[in-house]
Amino acid sequence: MKRYLWGGLALLLILVLGAAGYSLYHHATPYQELVDHGPSPEARANPYLAAEMFLRERGLKVDHANSLEVLASLKPVGNSLLLLGERSNMSPRQVDQVLDWARAGGRLIFVAEALWDEDTEQSGDLLLDRVQIHQQLSEDQEPPVQQDADEAFPKLTKIYLEDEQAPAYVGFDTAFDLSDPDNLAQSWANSATATHMVQLDYGQGSVTVLTDADIWKTPSIGLYDNAWLLWYLNTDTAVTLLFNTDHPSLWQLLWRYFPQALVALALLIGLWLWQAGSRQGPLQAPAPKARRQLREHLRASADFLLRHGGQAPLLQALHLDIRRRARRRHPGFEQLPTEAQWEVLALLSRQPVSTVQQALQPLSGQRLSSADFSHQVAHLQTLRNAL
Repeated sequence: MKRYLWGGLALLLILVLGAAGYSLYHHATPYQELVDHGPSPEARANPYLAAEMFLRERGLKVDHANSLEVLASLKPVGNSLLLLGERSNMSPRQVDQVLDWARAGGRLIFVAEALWDEDTEQSGDLLLDRVQIHQQLSEDQEPPVQQDADEAFPKLTKIYLEDEQAPAYVGFDTAFDLSDPDNLAQSWANSATATHMVQLDYGQGSVTVLTDADIWKTPSIGLYDNAWLLWYLNTDTAVTLLFNTDHPSLWQLLWRYFPQALVALALLIGLWLWQAGSRQGPLQAPAPKARRQLREHLRASADFLLRHGGQAPLLQALHLDIRRRARRRHPGFEQLPTEAQWEVLALLSRQPVSTVQQALQPLSGQRLSSADFSHQVAHLQTLRNAL
């Protein structure tokens, strides 16, 4: 009976599962869904990755560097160098290297990083100052005398080429303006309110100054004619991009990739220091409760001074103390002759003048015997205490 019951239950379960599968097969609708995981790690690390890929698709060789050391192996002729990153740590020697490279036939393109200061007559951007191009805020400049009322894109920069009827439009940041006070530029590109690109011949090469390079970052490179300008400025050259010179230190890399190992190492060092600092051997016996008397301390201090300083400093200290007390009790004491001082001290201390004279006799360079020194100190202390 049990066997038939289990068989019936198994058959019922198979029928239920079959019916559910049949229903899902006829009613379920398959579909596809795209999940956007955001930019790839390469794109996050390189904001100009799309620009590099675009140039490679146009047949140009593209490399990127992280320091100006690349100039040692980069031939000037047939190469373009794009300085698109922060350059505040650029030294005068590096500026000379870059400009010498351009003068020898290289094509240099860089972004102006600082504003011109009229008071100091410099901007702080060494490379920009050397090519004598100034950058200011557009709002600080005088507006154009006359603007085209039919201008369709006043915020875009127009680039005119020979044999082309319509200009190319580029989306530079209109907050900045370039000026060429010495008229060195051979060409430039303007929006309705400012100049955003200046080109000048430099020896056998050329220098191009831009107000910003965000037009070539993702996704701005896909707007307007931004990508075309990148190709146009680097036509027939091999391109080297230098945009990231801020390298993390070894400790930063270790903390980024191995934080657990660093924490474990710190704990091991802490345990080792704790173990090394633990007490070895028996406890030090506490100091005895008995202490020296004050008289013993004073005697020991006096013996120390006598051994290291001699008799003269001790006697001189007593002389000074006596004179200080006499000045307090008799104003003008220091202006009196020596004999008059002795008489004043004798009057104040109620001692004979001979005793005062003996106590205050001038110090000689000879060392006194122990008995004479003790008598001299006793006379001085008696005189001092009497004041």
